[in-house]
Amino acid sequence: MQNTPWWRGAIIYQVYPRSLMDSNGDGVGDIAGIIDKLDYIASLGVDAIWVSPFFRSPMKDFGYDISDYRDVDPLFGTLDDIDRLIAEAHKRDIRLIIDQVLSHTSDQHAWFQESRESKDNLKADWYVWADPSEDGTPPNNWLAIFGGCAWEWEPRREQYYLHNFLKSQPDLNFHNPDVRAAILAEVEFWLKRGVDGLRLDAINFCFHDKQLRNNPAKPAAERKGRGFSEDNPYAFQRHLFDNTQPENLEFMQEIRCLMDRYPGTVTLGEISSEDSLATMAEYTQGDKRLHMTYSFELLSEEFSAAYIRHTVETLEQGLGEGWPCWAIGNHDVARVLSRWGGDSASPALAKVLNAMLFSLRGSICSYQGEELGLTEANIDQHQLQDPYGIAFWPRFKGRDGCRTPMPWSNGVAGGFTDSSPWLPVPQEHLARAVSIQDEAPDSVLNAYRTFTDWRKQQPALLWGDIKFYDLGENLLAFTRATAEQTLLAVFNLSSQSVSTECTRALCDEGEITPVSGHGFSGQLQEDALLLAPFDAYFAALTR
Repeated sequence: MQNTPWWRGAIIYQVYPRSLMDSNGDGVGDIAGIIDKLDYIASLGVDAIWVSPFFRSPMKDFGYDISDYRDVDPLFGTLDDIDRLIAEAHKRDIRLIIDQVLSHTSDQHAWFQESRESKDNLKADWYVWADPSEDGTPPNNWLAIFGGCAWEWEPRREQYYLHNFLKSQPDLNFHNPDVRAAILAEVEFWLKRGVDGLRLDAINFCFHDKQLRNNPAKPAAERKGRGFSEDNPYAFQRHLFDNTQPENLEFMQEIRCLMDRYPGTVTLGEISSEDSLATMAEYTQGDKRLHMTYSFELLSEEFSAAYIRHTVETLEQGLGEGWPCWAIGNHDVARVLSRWGGDSASPALAKVLNAMLFSLRGSICSYQGEELGLTEANIDQHQLQDPYGIAFWPRFKGRDGCRTPMPWSNGVAGGFTDSSPWLPVPQEHLARAVSIQDEAPDSVLNAYRTFTDWRKQQPALLWGDIKFYDLGENLLAFTRATAEQTLLAVFNLSSQSVSTECTRALCDEGEITPVSGHGFSGQLQEDALLLAPFDAYFAALTR
């Protein structure tokens, strides 16, 4: 596997810059703070970091509303700081992936400021504009993800503009080739600076249906999932015409053509569509599309061995030669330990979930704090920052609970800042601080390090095919196999001890020999597999 691209099987550590480390005492994390913590990140055994948006922005959506793609917001630092981050990461053999938010800009972007002024200026067709219906209402029934109508009236043009997110995030018109060329130039600016990859936010939202056809209704039974609040009307529609249009595939090819001019760089697309697994497969097939994608399937509240198996197998069936990327947490969903483990989730669950994630076929995104087993923070209404949570309070509290600052110590503000942090550091996180877990051999943090170190020595876990086995309701069991190595991985995802006989299908695969070094204690005794609560078992299979 000497010629395998670096990103295949890589662990990508997501940094939410506001919340990693504050270097200048203003209560907000910054680029210099990331640089300060690179040695810590390197100690985790990860291959790359993905940094969420740090670009100039009015911060209505905390950086996902970009007003200048080529500049760093002063809140986070300067272009020199980014250059230093790239250089310092590379010194530690860590690649740098940056977020690119291409489907929309801030309404403060110079392009939109010009476009909104008239119907005949040079940027008039750079955003999605539409005339009102005869009665003055919006041109169709499309809804915004953050609530309400996806169309906003602009009196200067006497037209509506489209915004799939906040009304301060107008959608670019990718049907215009000048827009596509301009966006690719903004992307190339960062490739020239030496970044190693792009995480492409909501990349299936770039194109809209030219005919502006109405989305059909969705039955109530199908409205859950994909990270939406149950009472968000966005979930009441099948989103067939406001995203994931056929023309988007051509744009994926244009992105890939640009990336190919910078060898070793990678694209990671975020997918949220009516059939995200099918879209993931479609967007990564062949060598002219994205390198890899991930979706919200394992970011949902649904949790069971059967659900994880079904999700992975469904993608594998349609993926062909494509390559997946898996995540169980990020800055948009509740912390996985609380989401899947409830209010009293055990640190042992965090350990087994990390190991399970790192054992799936594909690359991995691991969100900052998952190595500590952080839980979802309870944010009071007066402390909310997230516009999504503010809009849907109290039924949905937004995304602030997974964005709280990293606890580096159990001191004031968790050692994150010398002043008042932008979000509170929960008291329960202080007991899971890095300084405390560093000193505890059996901590979640050290289990994470142990497993990533062991994983690097297992070719099957990095690149191997995957095949699932049925060993019982609470067990997730599969093999990962290359020509040189076959590994069996079994995870007990329940809080109860499990004793189960190996199935004939599994026993027929060959002789089972336990392997060590991964940090788990599952045992095979006389064809019976014994696992403690939230435990795992790994073995080599030889014929």
